Order: sequence, then structure tokens, then C-alpha cells
Amino acid sequence: MTAAGGISLADLRNLNFLGLVRRFVRRKALAAIPAGQPAPAIVLKDVDGRRGCLADALKKGPVLVAFFKVNCVTSQLTFPFLQRIHEIYGGSNFSMWGISQNHPRDTRLFIRKYGVKFPVLIDGKGYPVSNRYGLTNSPTLFLIMPGGRVHITCVGFSKADLEAICVEAARAIGKQPEPLFKEDDVVPLLKPG
Repeated sequence: MTAAGGISLADLRNLNFLGLVRRFVRRKALAAIPAGQPAPAIVLKDVDGRRGCLADALKKGPVLVAFFKVNCVTSQLTFPFLQRIHEIYGGSNFSMWGISQNHPRDTRLFIRKYGVKFPVLIDGKGYPVSNRYGLTNSPTLFLIMPGGRVHITCVGFSKADLEAICVEAARAIGKQPEPLFKEDDVVPLLKPG
């Protein structure tokens, strides 16, 4: 169904006016937290209402957190590769979370369409967690180490950053890194979000 002016109801549902106002009146510009900095706390519910707590997850090993918007083309490019990382390395010593800035209904559709099997949490109204992490683009990935510091920050799609994440994930689970990209994968070196 489409509202006046050609905007779908899903698009209207995914707009977050409070978050937009906060970004507009913010005095300091947002910038993604760089590597080496402490990772802010994350306590959110997933699409099924289960609680995810970063501090608890870090007790088991590194956590890759991927913030995204369902209608972002770069997120759509990135998530199948994140799922591949999860299939190769995910488990008790390496965790992955998606954090959606969208309505749970639209997020569930995204999860099904892109075959995402790792937990996907929903950021709250006004994007409080996204704002604490300084998001300016989607997707933005943070590899957070057990000490609570960001080890890798990736804004948009970066083939090199995804490969570096695989090296750290392999180290965490005690195995050799496997190639993430296959010969027939058509992927750019970089794609801004």
C-alpha cells in the first residue's frame, strides 16, 4: 500500500522522526567509534523478544555487531557475507549480532530474504544504541573484543575489513582462516553505505 506522494507504509513505519530531530539538533557530529575505543553497552531485544546483552556475550569471546537498515542496498550486499562468516566461525567463542534500525516486521522479512541465522536485535525509538556507536552510515560493523574495546570498525562494505574480521574470528575459535569470498562472487573492494 502506498501513501500520498508515492511513499509506502513500510517506508513511513521505518522513518524515525525523533532520531532525525536528535541528529539535526546535535552539537557534535556523529562519527563511528574507531578501533581501540571502548564499546558502549548494548542491551536490546531480538525480533522474538529475547534479550541480548553485549557484556554477557563478550564473556564467551569476540562479538561482531552489524548495524543496518533493511532498505539499504549496501546492507543487502553485506549480509549474505556476514551469514557466511557466521556459518564458518559462529559458535560459543565467536558471536554475531545484527542490530536493525527498522520495525521488527520489516526486519523479519529482511532476515528471511537474506537467510540470516544469527541473532538480530532491534534498536529502540530514536536509535539510542546506534547513536552511542556514532552511526552515520549503514551498514556499520564493529568487532568488539572480550576486553570491551572495538578492534575493527567497518563503515559500508569493505572486502579487506571483512577478511580481517575472518582472521580474528578464526583466531577466537582456534582454527585457520578460511576464504570468505569465492571465485564466482562478484563483490566490490569497497561500497559506501
